[in-house]
Formats: sequence, structure tokens, C-alpha cells
Amino acid sequence: MMSGMSKGNVFVAMSGGVDSSLSAYLLKKEGYRVSGIHLEMKAEAQFVPEEHAELEQTCQILEIPLHYLHVETEFRERVIEYFCEEYALGRTPNPCVWCNRRIKFGVLLNRILAMGGDFLATGHYARVRYADSLYHLLKGIDRDKDQSYFLYILDQSVLSRVIFPLGGMYKNQVKKMATDLGLPAAKRQESQDICFLPDKDYAAFVALHRQPVTGEIVDTTGRVLGQHRGLIYYTVGQRQGIGIGGSNRMYVIRKEATTNRLIVGIREELYRDSLLADNLNWISGMAPAGKIEVTCKIRYRSPEVEATVEMKGPVAEVRFKEPQLAIAPGQSVVFYRNEEVIGGGIIVG
Repeated sequence: MMSGMSKGNVFVAMSGGVDSSLSAYLLKKEGYRVSGIHLEMKAEAQFVPEEHAELEQTCQILEIPLHYLHVETEFRERVIEYFCEEYALGRTPNPCVWCNRRIKFGVLLNRILAMGGDFLATGHYARVRYADSLYHLLKGIDRDKDQSYFLYILDQSVLSRVIFPLGGMYKNQVKKMATDLGLPAAKRQESQDICFLPDKDYAAFVALHRQPVTGEIVDTTGRVLGQHRGLIYYTVGQRQGIGIGGSNRMYVIRKEATTNRLIVGIREELYRDSLLADNLNWISGMAPAGKIEVTCKIRYRSPEVEATVEMKGPVAEVRFKEPQLAIAPGQSVVFYRNEEVIGGGIIVG
């Protein structure tokens, strides 16, 4: 490892995966004083001792100290409860966005600053650039792994304190370098799951926290077609498993929590040319004046599409150049200009 004049104290949020492990290595090589910090978010029943042993082995190889930060209570109250409440209200939340806002770049960042840290680093595939007296959030150069969508909630004060060492790398480079270094995480299979939902069964998890209530299935004219099992068991755009017959293929168009109704219709009724978003964050700290042209994503894996954004009081009206399919309230809409994230918000209608 390189020594010499330090660039400052950086704490690396280490999950035990290959991305955060290599991030710690790269930062130490660049001359930072590096410490690892692991967020304990899981309940005791979900504790996996092997994961800790592997993480501690990684830090020994890298010759860096490792700290544990227990945030089980905050994670349950600020992320899991939010997730369950949003589902119960008929929305489809993205808990990773909320975790970044409330936990990783909230509780964790505040804690490491109190511990004498200058920067927080994570293994996200994104970049930060300082120019024109502003911090700019950019996509990672590996477009298949780009995670800037999940980071639109960051502001100028946070961006001044975060480092994303992998933003200029491709995943295959990361894996190869970690393998060459003998880091334990290089052998681990990458998880794509939400951390508290390893089996991806959202509805079953929410049902443990919110009692499902049956209600009517109606078409877009209000005609009753059957009974649903509880709104938490359905998502916008779903076709299979709705539980109604008929000759037409029917899709979930929307969920109405106020009436506890599931509205279904034909595929063409899933298309919309606009949406409204609140809970907005603008990376620059300033909302746009007037109508602006952007590209945007209405969910993480959706393609970027052309749109205009105009503020209507505290809400943003987004109008698409071409109608979009299955827009789900509760998901995040994120706005881009070329490779830069300019902001985003939560879809409300």
C-alpha cells in the first residue's frame, strides 16, 4: 500500500461485497487514511456470522480498521416502516432510494463526521465533479451498472463529502482487480435483491406488518369484475394472477387506496403522457424556473425518455414526448441532462 501525505480521513461503507472492498483498496492506494464502517441493519434473526468474518478478513488484508454502526432501529423506523406504509397506501416504493436518503447519507454520514471523518465513500457506480462552484452528480461510465438513479436525493452539502471510487470503472475491471488482490468478496455472488427481502416476496413481507383488506376489482368505467385479496398483492402493469376471467387480457391500471379498489383495463389504458412528482430534490439546490427539457427514468431499469419538467407549486409536472407504459406512483422519477443527474422526485400521480 502507498504511504505519504494523506488526502484526509475517509470512511468506506463496507457491506462485504466486491464493490465496497475494492473502493477501500483504491482510496488507500490514492493516499487517504481509510477506515471501514459496516452498517448493522438486520434484525438479530437475520445475522450471518460468516459475512462478518469475511468482512474482517478483507480489512486485515487491506490493513485498515473496521467499525460497526448499529442502525437496526433507524432502519426499521425510517425504511421498513416507510416501505410497508407506502404499499398499504397503494403505492410502489423504492426502499433503496429512501435508505440512501435517511440511512447511508443521513445517519451514517453524520456519524462518520462526528468520528473525525472528512469523507464517506461507497461502492456506487456514479461520479461527482466540482465545476462552476457546484458539485455535479454524474452517471457511472459503466452504463449497465450505473446507480446514479438511486442518488438523486443527494444535495450540495452531502456531495461535498462523498467519494465514489468506482464511478470511472467497469464492473469487469472491478471483479478482475479484486480477484488479483485476493479479496474474499471477489468470489461472492452478487445480490440484486432488496436487503431485507431476499426472496423478493414483497407482499408476504408487507402482510406481516399491515393486514391486507379485500375489496372490489373494477374496470376503468367502474364496472365490478370481482374481488381482490388486498392491494399489496398487485402492481401497476401486472397481468398474471389478477383473478378475473373474460376474453380480454386485463392489466392492473392503478390502485385506489381511498376506495380500496383495484382498477384494471386493457394494455392501451396503461399508457400515460404525463405524471406528477413531489418530494423533489434538485442537485444544484435550485428548482428550475419555467419549463425545462430533460431525459428521465420512471424506474431504475427503464430507458431514459425525453420529457419536459415544469414546477407547479411544490409539485413537478412531467410531460413525455411519447406516452409511457405502467407509471407506478411511489417510484422515483429521475431527471438527466446528458450524463448529469439534475434532480428527481416521487411519483404521486
